[in-house]
Amino acid sequence: MQVILIRHTSVAVPRGTCYGQTDVPVSDTFTDEAALTLQGLQPYLPVDAVFSSPLTRARKLAAYCGYPSPTVDDRLMEMNMGKWEMQLYDKIQDPCLQEWYKDYMHLPTPGGEAFPDLMARVGAFLDELRTASHERVAIFAHGGVLIAAGLYAGLFDEQDAWDHLAPFGGIMTIEL
Repeated sequence: MQVILIRHTSVAVPRGTCYGQTDVPVSDTFTDEAALTLQGLQPYLPVDAVFSSPLTRARKLAAYCGYPSPTVDDRLMEMNMGKWEMQLYDKIQDPCLQEWYKDYMHLPTPGGEAFPDLMARVGAFLDELRTASHERVAIFAHGGVLIAAGLYAGLFDEQDAWDHLAPFGGIMTIEL
């Protein structure tokens, strides 16, 4: 099964904001960005099923791309950043931040998740999806979810995973 993973477009928060699972609005450039995403999706259409994170930024892009009623799944949400949600990284006054920067692939954020938690959620979703009879599906989600899916599919290693982060509105494919 081919899985097309689509990252949401840019958001209307200051650059450097830790927004994780906060349901933030899309930026004013949404229509232009979404049009480019839709154009990039054309070679992958049609799809048998469409899934989305419940967060507005993912669902809004799905709707723009012609899927106003995707199957929404909480496991496709971005990583929960806990107490750091909606803070500027440069302004976070938490001694855990420097430790997290050193090992963000394994340590949890205070009151939030660790990347292995996100991997477990996304992996459980993809394990379940494997049992479906689809040939091609689209998933509208977030950068962390796309990284987790790429690791799950063996596209890259943990050491360089974030070098493969899709841009806002970007598309990545995996095979299940």
